[in-house]
Amino acid sequence: MRADVLTCLALAAASLLGMVTGGRNSGRRKNKEVFLGENSKFKFGGRIDYKLKRQDSTKTLLIKSEQLLRIEEHDFAMRPGFGGSAIPVGIDVQVESIDSISEVNMDFTMTLYLRHYWKDERLSFPSRNNQSRTFDSRLVKKIWVPDVFFVHSKRSFIHDTTMENIMLRVYPDGNILYSVRVTVTALCSMDFSSFPLDTQNCSLELESYAYNENDLMLYWKNGNDSLRTDEIVLSQFFIEHFHASSGLAFYSSTGWYNRLFINFILRRHIFFFMLQTYFPTMLMVVLSWVSFWIDRRAVPARVSLGITTVLTMSTIITGVSSSMPQVSYVKAVDIYLWTSFLFVFLSVIEYAAVNYCTTLEEMRKMKRGKIPSTYNASQAMAFDGCFHDNDIELTPFPRMAPTLTSDPLTSPPQSPDIRPIEGTRLRRQRSLRENVDLLVSNSYMIDSYSRLAFPLSYLLFNIIYWSLYS
Repeated sequence: MRADVLTCLALAAASLLGMVTGGRNSGRRKNKEVFLGENSKFKFGGRIDYKLKRQDSTKTLLIKSEQLLRIEEHDFAMRPGFGGSAIPVGIDVQVESIDSISEVNMDFTMTLYLRHYWKDERLSFPSRNNQSRTFDSRLVKKIWVPDVFFVHSKRSFIHDTTMENIMLRVYPDGNILYSVRVTVTALCSMDFSSFPLDTQNCSLELESYAYNENDLMLYWKNGNDSLRTDEIVLSQFFIEHFHASSGLAFYSSTGWYNRLFINFILRRHIFFFMLQTYFPTMLMVVLSWVSFWIDRRAVPARVSLGITTVLTMSTIITGVSSSMPQVSYVKAVDIYLWTSFLFVFLSVIEYAAVNYCTTLEEMRKMKRGKIPSTYNASQAMAFDGCFHDNDIELTPFPRMAPTLTSDPLTSPPQSPDIRPIEGTRLRRQRSLRENVDLLVSNSYMIDSYSRLAFPLSYLLFNIIYWSLYS
């Protein structure tokens, strides 16, 4: 019994001793693993604070950049070199596209890359390989940047897909490149006196809002080469020229400011308006002349043709006016449309004159008995819509007496000493009343003259119009 008790106690003591020894060895292994891990990290680049390692790596890099640039040590609410000479800020622009041009609102929309160049020694940092550092918009909000704005802009915004399109590049010597992609809608004062044969000169103006020329000097970084453009194609305009210029702007309360101009000249494509406006207008005018070849007794045909052309011209004029700004001066297209409308209107008035003269001629002939009293003009034209002059007995024109210009072989010889008596005329001129009576008695002559006068007049108008505006 006693031996069994001693054996049990020995086994218990041995197991307890094994447990204690195993716990110490495991603790040593764990410590050894940590120590080897630290040594391995130290071998590849030094010790690392494990608490710092657990933080966000992007924030860690930003904190290091702020420390490198010593942002917390300076007041970036003040411009570089405050109290000294004006800080020069270079500008260059790359125009990506001209999105739209509105004649009604007199503005244009442009997307461009705006780049600023200046030097801020407060942001200089040591570098062995002289490499720059590039940042996004998060660091831009903590340093000083030029406050350039667009003069006469209506709307503008910085693109933010997928991040804000802002780039900041800092060089070791403190030189800075700040680039932003922006879309701006700005005013363009257009002159439509020659529309649609016009050429528009628009400009986008850049200026510092808070700093006048004593604090900030804006200039084109590379002169005329500071303005670059991609291949831009517009639907209604052709871009003739892009060029940069600069000047000064004065405000009575704050002084003089440097101002930069992005100028571009737009020439309108005429082919669209030729198809939509000019060709239909010409066709309507020519169509109104068809009535001159229709018998003057065909009242329904000539009246309906005249009214149709007048209404069509009114529709064309209304359509053009609705797509244009309400300006207080006459445009070139207005001159053409309203002159063409006048030709169409005069063709209707011409038929009214022909019909009136024909009616007077019939009344005179009825009074003279040349037309039977039972004759009805409306019944005569009911069959074919025409009035035939063969149905009426017309008196021939009286034979005129021979004049001095007649054939010398047939005229009797005259004495060369005969002189016209004082107070007499060689040829009597018709009075105005006689000319009117002649037209009334021969109303068909109005149509004959109109067939020649209207086309020649319209052709002369077109020659003058296109020579002046084209």
